[in-house]
Amino acid sequence: MNIAGRRTLLAAAAGAISAAVSLGLSELIAGFVPGAPSLLVSVGQTIIDLQPPGAKDVVVGLFGENDKLALEILVVTVAAVLAAGLGVVALRSFRAASAGFVLAGVVGAVCALRDPANDVVVTLVAATIATAAGLQALTWLIATLVPGTAPRRSPAAMPDWSRRGFLTRSGALLAGAVAAGAVGRAMLNGQRRSADLAVTKLPRPGRTASLPAGNALAVDGLTPIVVPNARFYRIDTALLVPNVDLASWRLRVYGLVDREVSLTFDELVALGTFEQYVTIACVSNEVGGNLVGNAKWTGVPLRTVLDMAGVQPQATQLVGRSVDRWTAGMPTAWVMDKGREPMIAVAMNDEPLPIVHGFPARLIVPGLYGYVSATKWLTELQLTTLEAFDAYWVPLGWSKEAPILTQSRIDVPRSGAGVNAGRTVIAGVAWAPDRGISRVEVAVDGAWRDATLSNPISPATWVQWRADWDAASGSHTIMVRATDGRGEVQAEQETPPAPDGARGFHTISVSVA
Repeated sequence: MNIAGRRTLLAAAAGAISAAVSLGLSELIAGFVPGAPSLLVSVGQTIIDLQPPGAKDVVVGLFGENDKLALEILVVTVAAVLAAGLGVVALRSFRAASAGFVLAGVVGAVCALRDPANDVVVTLVAATIATAAGLQALTWLIATLVPGTAPRRSPAAMPDWSRRGFLTRSGALLAGAVAAGAVGRAMLNGQRRSADLAVTKLPRPGRTASLPAGNALAVDGLTPIVVPNARFYRIDTALLVPNVDLASWRLRVYGLVDREVSLTFDELVALGTFEQYVTIACVSNEVGGNLVGNAKWTGVPLRTVLDMAGVQPQATQLVGRSVDRWTAGMPTAWVMDKGREPMIAVAMNDEPLPIVHGFPARLIVPGLYGYVSATKWLTELQLTTLEAFDAYWVPLGWSKEAPILTQSRIDVPRSGAGVNAGRTVIAGVAWAPDRGISRVEVAVDGAWRDATLSNPISPATWVQWRADWDAASGSHTIMVRATDGRGEVQAEQETPPAPDGARGFHTISVSVA
């Protein structure tokens, strides 16, 4: 590579490293200073909020629960590429490159100011500092490539480093940026994890839930009937989970009600709590996917809180709103149906509600997909009409009413696995909350047979199933289908998750030796 080409490459590296300095310092400031934003999170959150219809389905389909990590990597990559371009521009016009960096800082600040949790003054100061640090890094690095390109106070202040010096100092800046970002993000996550411990004592539930005998089948590799909190799926729109101050938190009930209600956390749980096992699912779950789980939830009956406010007859929609202003809307009739027990959950599997699952309170509504019901970090309940308001996902092409479809999944054996000839277990889970599962059938190479079911906890939970198979050598196709408690067999015709859930039989292929 000739000298000009090498200089261009190093200038691009200088720009990308300078962007890393800005982002890393922003993370560090956010970790230390309350009310200061992470510019990386702010830009990513804006992308989520402004996403076009269909984007969620594609991203979750590609990355599953790693969708947020993938988005942050994308934001960092795009920022690095744009900054690399500014680094090259700086070789010809440092003022133009500086203007580009300032513009990027303004965009980051505007994105951060969209979040009401960020302090305006602190946000502007933090964005200015992060932008200035990136510009200073660019100044130092570009000055080593073309002396006089960047502003210089004196020869001593801006020495004409060698290429080896450039690589050494750029490496140090990059390492510092990465370290600052890692420390800042760890501190941000630590602040939020500490919120889980803020509630260590909850009232004893007035009604407890226990697991019936035979609720689980002894099959290696089968998903547990109750999924531990650490393994429970997480899908939401929060790149960085809200850090809720329990002392100032309130639950407000308003809209088409006889009287507005506002409850502190202590007042909420003093209304009385109960336990129930409920299976919840994400509408983005593909056939055979793992965005579904069953847990024991402890909380306050939702109807108790709504009765305090007095729901007016014309209220056909209940909207849950989180502290970060995300919304989910469900039919009021579904909530008021005495055949199910919607709740404001405050605990999960006998532990205070984890922050990633909605601390201090979230909605659990049996039978509805989470995007229309399971509001995390709950702070408002608004009674309105179905015609008057569209919750977050509805304008993006998802159905307004979304009961969970009947589904089943094969856990054992895994698709593509090698299986030994002879007696083999096929096993998995099936769910149709809040209708329950009455039958599961398994087909090996097209021949259907009944599977054995675990003893169901309730109609609101999934069941495990198993079928024994005398496996013969060769390649085989295995399918599963479930029948719900109303006698309806799950749909065979395949559909994508949008707009109201994926349909089809989970099908795998195995090779028997």
